[in-house]
Amino acid sequence: MKITFSRKYSKLKQNIKVFYWSPSLVSIATNYAVINSAYSLNKYNNNYETRLINFFGEFERYREDINNKKIKVIDYFKHSLFNYFPRHGKIKSRLSFIIIFLMSFFPLKNLIKKEEPKYLIIHLITSLPLILLIFFDFKTKFILRISGFPKMNFVRKYIWKLALKKIHLVTCPTINTMNYIKSLNIVNPDKLKVLYDPILSIREISIKKKENINLKNYYLSIGRLTKQKNFIFLCKAFNNLIKKENNLKLLIAGEGEESKYIKEFIDKNNLNNNIILLGHVKNIFPYLVNAKCFVLSSLWEDPGFVLIEAAICRTTVLTNNSWPGPEELIKDKINGFVYEKNNLDSFYEKFNSIKEFASLKSIKKNNLINAKKFTIFNHYKSLNGLLSMNE
Repeated sequence: MKITFSRKYSKLKQNIKVFYWSPSLVSIATNYAVINSAYSLNKYNNNYETRLINFFGEFERYREDINNKKIKVIDYFKHSLFNYFPRHGKIKSRLSFIIIFLMSFFPLKNLIKKEEPKYLIIHLITSLPLILLIFFDFKTKFILRISGFPKMNFVRKYIWKLALKKIHLVTCPTINTMNYIKSLNIVNPDKLKVLYDPILSIREISIKKKENINLKNYYLSIGRLTKQKNFIFLCKAFNNLIKKENNLKLLIAGEGEESKYIKEFIDKNNLNNNIILLGHVKNIFPYLVNAKCFVLSSLWEDPGFVLIEAAICRTTVLTNNSWPGPEELIKDKINGFVYEKNNLDSFYEKFNSIKEFASLKSIKKNNLINAKKFTIFNHYKSLNGLLSMNE
């Protein structure tokens, strides 16, 4: 199939070209981080020319945001193939990953060879560019951006160990993740760097959170309805709380493969008036601003974008101590409240302590200060520093 490009690159010789590789089958927080990362380089430094590689139409969902931020896109195919790939279910999604890998192997190799970007920053489906790095030599410097906690099986660890011999940098979203990668002894420790995600645009959020939603007196949780987010635990916890206080209300924003299972639990326990599934919410910030508390139940997060978004909205945070992100970001009764993961008794104790805690204002302020390292500008300063190290 013929490859088309969004723009000729011969005019960009004088600038530093940075390409981003981040194919995904579903909408996840990493997509926004990739867009904001490219945007940050363009916004604060005219020497960069960034491009999002839109292989099978995965960035079409964000085209309005991309256009508003004036980010250029490399479109591989004239017509989006995104809707043809199975996205939900472990087996179906794995099949899609294999198809994407096979279809994009040589096109990605040829693109890098022809255009010779200074840097290729890889976020998702990283196995493809890493394998290319093993078998071919490129003038382009590859940067592995770890997005989410990497689960290491034997095959993945072996591929990483080979590829990371030739990698330029490995950036990690948290200190915990960096220390974990360091412990595996698969990459030179000097190539490991912490780079906080560009989650927050203060100006953009200040506009979005003003939207009127006409909802009050509710608790809020956000995330894809998957096993990782552990919403069944949260529903069970609120089921018991509601028996004692029947006006409690929990809103869950998100969609995913476990929605049917969660709905069945809600129906079975007559919780339809107390636990409400909002589905996908385009603008979550007014929901955060008006929530009594944001609650996180995930089995793991790295770092946990919703924790940071809640902080910037000055919303009280109740999270478990899951590793690596929440355990690092939120300290109990300093900038939030922390319960033991999957422990109902611990959850109830912390849930009740929020009502009794006198200095919620100082906790929210501490969390706000902590969150500001995740702004787009701070991300730019850090990333620009990393890219400039060997110039």
